[in-house]
Amino acid sequence: MDNEAHGNADFSLALETSCARGGVALGTGIEVLGVRKLEGPRKHATDLLPAIDDLCREHLVKPDMIRQVYVSIGPGSFTGLRIGIAVARALALATRVKIVGVPTLEVIAQNAAQATAPPGQVAVILDAKRRRVYANVFQRRGTGYVSQFETAEVPPLEFLRRQSRDCAVLGEGVRQHEEAVAAAGLTILPESLYSPRAEILYQLGVERAAEGRFTDPRLLVPLYVRRPEAEERWEQRHAGQSG
Repeated sequence: MDNEAHGNADFSLALETSCARGGVALGTGIEVLGVRKLEGPRKHATDLLPAIDDLCREHLVKPDMIRQVYVSIGPGSFTGLRIGIAVARALALATRVKIVGVPTLEVIAQNAAQATAPPGQVAVILDAKRRRVYANVFQRRGTGYVSQFETAEVPPLEFLRRQSRDCAVLGEGVRQHEEAVAAAGLTILPESLYSPRAEILYQLGVERAAEGRFTDPRLLVPLYVRRPEAEERWEQRHAGQSG
């Protein structure tokens, strides 16, 4: 798209820094114009701003032409989330762009539509440390996937064994919890579908923006995921009883 073709077009950015592999997408309306991939959470801090600058220069987009920013809010890498959210907030303060936060597991779930035989239901898992995962289940609706529950922090095998046999599994947590995933006996989707993609985040952001689901930049924070309430109560009752 050249400068004359821009006209009065409004542009949007999608910032995906929640996992090891991330990216930046630039677009206008529902069209994604370009994507830059980010490799490795430790490089997000140094690569994110140059990636944004590179995309904008390539498509002749100035900062004041960006109207909306879509950012992945987790759960995921604390460092990566902090970087993406900080940049989104800075852009909002500098240019008054509107911000849309999108849960990371919802972004990953949409990858399942690209499987050879898209499953009717998918379980998405990300590593939460201490032998636990951030997890949610998504049901296919039309060409996408819709969340069935609130994302929770749970033991992977316990969570996966509760799912129906036609449920498929994906997400970067599959690599860290291979034994539990294998023991559950569910279909495992290809590794190429495990990571969130900036272009999918962009499309989800557009949908939420159309519904007016914007976030005040001062209130933009990573998605906080709690453990099941019954488990927290058990720990509270037994706190201090050991030893």
